[in-house]
Parts: sequence; C-alpha cells; structure tokens
Amino acid sequence: MQLTHEPQRLLLLSTSTVHGGGYLDYAEAEIRDFLGPMGRVLFAPFALHDRDQYAARVRERFGRMGYGLDSLHEAPDAREAVRRATAIFIGGGNTFRLLKALHELGVLPTIRGRVAGGMPYMGSSAGSNVAAPTIRTTNDMPIVEPPSFEALHLVPFQINPHYLDPDPVSTHMGETREERILQFLEENETTVIGLREGAMLRVENGACVLKGTAGARLFRRQLHPIELEPGVIDELSGRTPANAQ
Repeated sequence: MQLTHEPQRLLLLSTSTVHGGGYLDYAEAEIRDFLGPMGRVLFAPFALHDRDQYAARVRERFGRMGYGLDSLHEAPDAREAVRRATAIFIGGGNTFRLLKALHELGVLPTIRGRVAGGMPYMGSSAGSNVAAPTIRTTNDMPIVEPPSFEALHLVPFQINPHYLDPDPVSTHMGETREERILQFLEENETTVIGLREGAMLRVENGACVLKGTAGARLFRRQLHPIELEPGVIDELSGRTPANAQ
C-alpha cells in the first residue's frame, strides 16, 4: 500500500472532542503545528444540519488559535472558494449528509486536486471518513442517500473513527466494531484503520504517522488485526513492516 501524492499534507482526527475536554482542545498543538503561519482556513460545515451555528462555533475556536475562518456554505461559488483556499477543514457530524452535500456542490474533484497539489487538508470524524476512498466504514446512520459512497480518495485506506474496543463484560448482543470491520473485509480488499478517540493521523512527505495517545487498530483482509502505537505506520506508508505476515 503506497501513499500516492507526496505533496499531500493531511491531518485526520478521530474526533473533535475527547472526554473531559473542549472542542479541538486535545489536538490544538498538532493543529497549530500542522497549519503553521497560514492566516485563514476554509471550513466545510455540511455534516451538521445547522450550518450557520456550526460555522460560528468553529470560527470562534480557530480564532482563539489565531486563524481566520471562511465557511464554504457562505461562498457564492463553492468550487472557486476551494480553488482560492490556503487550507481546508471538514468537520464531523453525519458522514452521509456530508458526502451528499459535497457531491451536490461538485467540489470533490476540486478538493482532491488542491490537496494533491499541497493544500493542507484537516478532517475530524466524518471529515476524516471522506478522506478515504469510500465512506463504507463510517459508523453513521444513512439519514440521506448520497449519489455514491465514493469519497475523496486522499489516502488508499479506509478509516473508522471513534473506534471502540470490544467490552468483555458488556451484555450487548450486537456486533462489535471489530466484527463490523471484519465483515467489511469479507467483501472488500481495502485496509481499514480504526482510530480511537484521541488518535489522529498525519500524512506528510509520503509517510503516515499515528499521533495522540489512544492508539489504533489495523485491519487487513485475511490477516489478524494488529495494535498500532504512535509513530510511522509502515503498512500505510508503503514501507516493509517489521511484523509483516
């Protein structure tokens, strides 16, 4: 598995908020380091119903980090706004609603092209889901129907945000998150990374690095899942992993 566009710069968060903290607090230092001195960010608020309220919340939070924020839902020409953006952040919410809006606005190819050319891309939860080839590993209910499950394909692997480990004392009889991902791999070849809340992926210079303190699980077809600790993920960066099977 190879990351195809070395100029790409991605920061993919499992969640926007971890228990006991405020919005983006746990990731603030990483966001500041990732965005650096650029002054403004374009925000896509389409994963939530109240786009005005969502944009206001994110604008205030980015303002406290020293960044101006423009919301894509306020732009008279969405594709032109993406073409002019210096960085883009796609927020969390419902992944089906988000992808439907991105399809309807016709901005998927524009975002893909800008990111391939080096524009920083930041996603949280649903925004990380749409960075994958498809949204088939989202946890969300399909409250709307996008024209396709095909997403941005910024990375060659699937993402499962908010990944939860099986609870050995739970009496819940439904499938665990691991079982659902393994079912996906019965029908699909694409590798899946389960990002626990508090984990994030940073993609730069052709390498994928796991950040945060929560760790992640890597799922590959016909192989046992493996635990991932923070650091470069060989299996996602196109390198030969030390624990290859």
